[in-house]
Amino acid sequence: MAATATPTSLFQQLGGTPAVEAAVDIFYRKVLSDDRISRFFDDVDMDRQAAKQKAFLTMVFGGPASYTGRDMRQGHAEMVKRGLNDGHVDAVIELLGQTLAELGVPAEKIGQVAAIAESVRDDVLNRPTGSPRGTPSKLAGGSCGSSCGCGN
Repeated sequence: MAATATPTSLFQQLGGTPAVEAAVDIFYRKVLSDDRISRFFDDVDMDRQAAKQKAFLTMVFGGPASYTGRDMRQGHAEMVKRGLNDGHVDAVIELLGQTLAELGVPAEKIGQVAAIAESVRDDVLNRPTGSPRGTPSKLAGGSCGSSCGCGN
């Protein structure tokens, strides 16, 4: 009788807790030095943020679930009010991919991580699921999608 392979989670394939911890630490160093998105973290306790992100990624990658934070819409609402948009989400996904590549994660696995990130884009931007890129958030001030209050 042939042995059947036990499917492993993406969490395990990436290297488990040590890999997630290393990735989050490197990722946030990149985020804080990136002019496109660093302003969203100016008044954030980064130790606390990193701990939440490690727990969240562990859970969504199929590892032990210990994330107890807010959902994506609630957790990003203030950022959306400050102008968070598709370009910023693109930057986050780009930096996460760069981080994983630096850690030697194969392109196929990076693609799986990017797909997970893409799957929550509309929640992060607080807009209806399946919205076309550039659709303004329900929280944004104007229809331009920014919090400028222009009304356009």
